[in-house]
Amino acid sequence: MKLLYGVQGTGNGHISRARMMAKHFAEKNVDVQFLFSGRDPEHYFDMDIFGNYQLRDGLTFATEKGSISAVKTLMQTKPFRFIRDVRKLDLSSYDAIITDFEPVTAWAGRLQKKPVIGVGHQYAFGYPDVPQSGVDLRNRLIMKFFAPTQYRLGLHWDSFNANIAPPIINPDEIRQPCTTPPHIVVYLPFEDQQEVSAALAKFPQQKFIQYAPQLEREERDNISRRPTSLHDFKHDLCRAKGVICNSGFELISECLHMGIPALTKPVAGQSEQLGNAAALQQLGAATVMYDFSASHIEKWLANIPPQQACHYPDVAAAICDWLLSGEWHDSTKLVAELWEQTGRPIEAIAATG
Repeated sequence: MKLLYGVQGTGNGHISRARMMAKHFAEKNVDVQFLFSGRDPEHYFDMDIFGNYQLRDGLTFATEKGSISAVKTLMQTKPFRFIRDVRKLDLSSYDAIITDFEPVTAWAGRLQKKPVIGVGHQYAFGYPDVPQSGVDLRNRLIMKFFAPTQYRLGLHWDSFNANIAPPIINPDEIRQPCTTPPHIVVYLPFEDQQEVSAALAKFPQQKFIQYAPQLEREERDNISRRPTSLHDFKHDLCRAKGVICNSGFELISECLHMGIPALTKPVAGQSEQLGNAAALQQLGAATVMYDFSASHIEKWLANIPPQQACHYPDVAAAICDWLLSGEWHDSTKLVAELWEQTGRPIEAIAATG
């Protein structure tokens, strides 16, 4: 079986999931080609595991100071190039297309009548019991048509009485003893980094390690500023006292897996992150702030709530086997077995694909 795997490159979470999938595909000698879109080529990092991967412009949203910017999004959108990329992508040699909310591969697969399987967090939305917030007609259309699929397997922190699998994380990552002095990892890439640093500087007794793609490596009193880096970030995350981050899916999944308390802020106007924040509040799994401010940080630091580790299984390995089985129309057995391994078995659910 030869596969094309499309990955939305806007956020590091999609790429982190793809790394775990690539690892298991390689162990099984699967012929898979990866295609990434949504990020400038120079901003990808630690991509060796993907081999000779492809890049496209794709489609993405632009943010400004923690909110979706409609003006910037329109300015950077290249619809004619997107249509050209979709039409020119030759899928004749592939047996199936997998997409983690990547639109070029999804639309090309649809037009060329190839089976398209969506595997990712976005495919968890739409079930009635999955928490949502800030969803309007535009958001519904985006979720439905941005990266359309024939089959889907959603990922979330709970099954929410639906055919949804647990998150894809590295199950070997475990929480290490906190550093001395204990530090807080800060990853708020959609916020103004100067404003973030200014807020953190108000707590001189607390050590922070602030990560963002646009930062340079430097020390500012109680703040270590760092550019985004896979291995350095993972090292600091596993030894953190807590995390302050936006409400993306993958980083919080890692925090839940290891039992690291999180203070999280959803990107304003981003329905996925708003839905994540609502889910975290419903599950009691993190502290949510809807605007970034020193006062929210102060309140959280004064009484950081303990977080019990979830210990998710090797979801990527199981999904890899499921994909290779070709039984994409029914993932109920896969989902049930994965939740059984978490110690939170789910009741029988209908086969929804």
